[in-house]
Amino acid sequence: MYAVLLSAGLVFIAELGDKSQLMSMTFATRYRTRTVIIGAGLGCALTTFVSAFVGNTIGDNLPQHAVRVAAGVLFLIFAALTLRNVPSDDAPPVERKRGGAAVLVVAVAFILAELGDKTMLATMTLSTQYHWVLIWIGSLIGELTAIVLAVFAGRALLQILPIRTVHIVSAALFAAVGVWMLIG
Repeated sequence: MYAVLLSAGLVFIAELGDKSQLMSMTFATRYRTRTVIIGAGLGCALTTFVSAFVGNTIGDNLPQHAVRVAAGVLFLIFAALTLRNVPSDDAPPVERKRGGAAVLVVAVAFILAELGDKTMLATMTLSTQYHWVLIWIGSLIGELTAIVLAVFAGRALLQILPIRTVHIVSAALFAAVGVWMLIG
């Protein structure tokens, strides 16, 4: 259960203010809420599954100490990248549209956006330490929670808390996890 909660929490925090959440907000202005959640859910399920499985394979074939050090360094890199990519607080509105293949459009957009993303790498990294199925479930829960939050309450959250602050908190949490993994 710890692995599920850890991955869900880390991925949720990482997704706050990330491109996936911002895409969710944008898609929610174009498509129905259900369409965005289903499409994003399918895309996220696939990317987190692949990430967790690959991370498990890496973890099974490399020495545990080396994996732990590499994981700590990766989380510190995530923190630095998060700080480097702090966006401005303004985002232009998009007009609402409907489409027959909207679920597929949203799913493909999420798959492409998540390839090589810090949440995908975090899922891979956590899968080297814990059972990959638990990390997959937790990562999917964290990512979907962030997406649903973006769809239903994202604009309100960003009006209360600047996106810049969300990125800084996210970076601090990544750095803390990185240091924790390096120290052991």
